[in-house]
Amino acid sequence: MPEPAAMERSSPYYTPEHAAFRDSVRRFVTREIEPYADVWDEAGEFPRELYAKAAAIGLLQLGFPEAYGGIKCDRFYRIIAGQELARAGSGGVAASLMSHTIGAPPIARFGSEAMKQRVLPSILAGEKISALAITEPGGGSDVANISTTARRDGDHFIVRGEKTFITSGMRADFYTVAVRTGGPGMGGLSLLLIERDRPGFVRTSLRKMGWWASDTATLHFDDCRVPADNLIGAENAGFKVIMSNFNDERLGLAISANSFARVAFEEALAYARLRETFGKPLIKHQVVRHKLVDMAQRVEATQAMIELIAWRLDRGDHAVPELCMLKNQATQTMAFCASEAVQIFGGAGFMRGCKVERIYREVKVNAIGGGAEEIMKDLAARQLGW
Repeated sequence: MPEPAAMERSSPYYTPEHAAFRDSVRRFVTREIEPYADVWDEAGEFPRELYAKAAAIGLLQLGFPEAYGGIKCDRFYRIIAGQELARAGSGGVAASLMSHTIGAPPIARFGSEAMKQRVLPSILAGEKISALAITEPGGGSDVANISTTARRDGDHFIVRGEKTFITSGMRADFYTVAVRTGGPGMGGLSLLLIERDRPGFVRTSLRKMGWWASDTATLHFDDCRVPADNLIGAENAGFKVIMSNFNDERLGLAISANSFARVAFEEALAYARLRETFGKPLIKHQVVRHKLVDMAQRVEATQAMIELIAWRLDRGDHAVPELCMLKNQATQTMAFCASEAVQIFGGAGFMRGCKVERIYREVKVNAIGGGAEEIMKDLAARQLGW
């Protein structure tokens, strides 16, 4: 399998500017994340200072409006960012470090000018942390039936309910929260910006199978008063905003999943070249070579799908059914490659502190988050008119 740089040179999608950005992110990951990934995973968190360091190389600002400190770019910069962050082998760090990519876009697209000026510059500078809160204890993918309520009381909303499985849920400063401001169904939903220190808002930390370095929480709103000016977009028009956000989130999840699949492959390939059994390196055994070829084949096929859909999205094509299928393709590729990598590593792949062990534990969150595999299949079929 060719080295990434070789693939970029022969690709019509990447420019010298993309390559320079990749070099910058790779140096950042090598210096600031990879040496500490195991320690942070065991600690269940990483230093808050990492956000500002990521902002210093332009990582947090990708795709956000320049007026608020963002960087105008195509989606191939996001692909590069996902690939390079995955090199550390820690999905938890990547998920929390980039949680603003799902929490802040609704603000950037639909928030008032005053709201944008107030919150976006600090988020994009790595000074504040943004999170998205959609999922509830009673359901995740069934967004139209969200039950957290926001009752209007003069110039405030009174929020009551719970959200769960929220990435950056413990230490975010700004939460983009889906609430019910109207009647049942999708027509009664709105989005509110809720600050961490609002009275009546508390958080409970959650323990997880994977993504240990990412703080994940259940959010509790007990008559939490939120200014009406914190409404993101029009009242009762939140469903469209949520769905628009999901499309970009699913692309991001696909990029991440396939990037971790590639890391699992590369780790297995390197190990197979070094590890000797029965008097020769593992890679000299046909069964192992075939495993590696199967892994490389799936990673490259998925990458081609990612790049084509990113190209289409950059040109205004919503590509909803293709995004649904892409997310499943990528998470299934990650599941296959993680499993085969652990198998090639043998007992060493079962030990903590090994990248492939961590990636294997983090497979399922990708297949569930942002729309479960089963939901993606059904949505794709409906979008295709089946």
